[in-house]
Amino acid sequence: MKKLFAVLLALAMLLACAAAFAEDPVGAPADLIEAAKADGELVVYGSCEEEYLAAVCENFEKLYGIKVTYQRLSTGEVYNKIEEEAGNPSGDVWFGGTTDPYNMAAAAGLLLPYDAANASHLLGDAYKDADGQWYGIYKGILGFMVNTEELERMGLAAPADWKDLLKEEYKGLIWLSNYNTAGTAKLVINTMIQKYGHDEGIQYLVDLDKNIQVYTKSGSGPSKNVGTGECVIGIGFLHDGIYQIVDNGYDNIGLVIPSTGTSYEIGATAIFKGAKHENAAKLWIEYALSPACVELGVKNGSYQFLVIDNAQQPAVATEFGLDPENVMKYDFEDAKQNTAKYIEDVMNALGGGDDRFKTE
Repeated sequence: MKKLFAVLLALAMLLACAAAFAEDPVGAPADLIEAAKADGELVVYGSCEEEYLAAVCENFEKLYGIKVTYQRLSTGEVYNKIEEEAGNPSGDVWFGGTTDPYNMAAAAGLLLPYDAANASHLLGDAYKDADGQWYGIYKGILGFMVNTEELERMGLAAPADWKDLLKEEYKGLIWLSNYNTAGTAKLVINTMIQKYGHDEGIQYLVDLDKNIQVYTKSGSGPSKNVGTGECVIGIGFLHDGIYQIVDNGYDNIGLVIPSTGTSYEIGATAIFKGAKHENAAKLWIEYALSPACVELGVKNGSYQFLVIDNAQQPAVATEFGLDPENVMKYDFEDAKQNTAKYIEDVMNALGGGDDRFKTE
């Protein structure tokens, strides 16, 4: 009889857990959900693509009945905005975009540490800030996207590695995002410095500038112009190139993983220090670290690798030959401490830049 009772009790507990999960697929603590609903609203600044941002915000609102207002801004724009607001942010959370600007914000004391329960699902400590100021949600590989038709017409081979981009034959053919506005460009700075050393890395970017036609505000900007041929060689994240091939039908785009190695982004999410809807913001972090959020990426044109162990990876990324482990070891701590200085060093080396670097 006791054995039967124990079995029935265990079954009841399993059913209760299943019911709780059915009510909340995120698995967030019940008291946090209640407090977040009391906040009633949430303001999200997103640095991923608009389609993905809209989907995750609408799903959060649907799950919890919390009104979500969102705006798509580049990571540089978000950083500049919260820096100007100095602890009194108009937004509550940041979602998407590479961690270099997040690290700048963390170093400046602009993010609120939070010990997220769902961080237990992260694939490793590399995918979170040591102090809980940001958490990773995806991983993207840095590389080149080329218009194969235009290169063939010009009689040019595709660049195979970083230093190939410095060749005279590519003058005026390369697009990169703006160091002042885009997290992608900040990652390029850190990658070159970590790859070649400070002085040689800065010199590389000065030499590369001679071949750059356009600096775009957003990191995905170059990818959006490769298929049309307006941009012949774009530097950026290869999942943005996959989107142009798969969703927009540009089969004239080739993807290049630099032969001597490349780096990667960790797309992140964080709470702004001084957030007016702090409990809703904390619930957002739990949500962002769950399949209910990140699996919406592949359904909305975002093909990054996911960094939690209970989410299904987008098969299309590996179909294009991308390997999330085939990357250089990236020094996130150096990026956290020095990105702002490195940007200044690059701009000084470029003589302060020109109209191509304007942020307005």
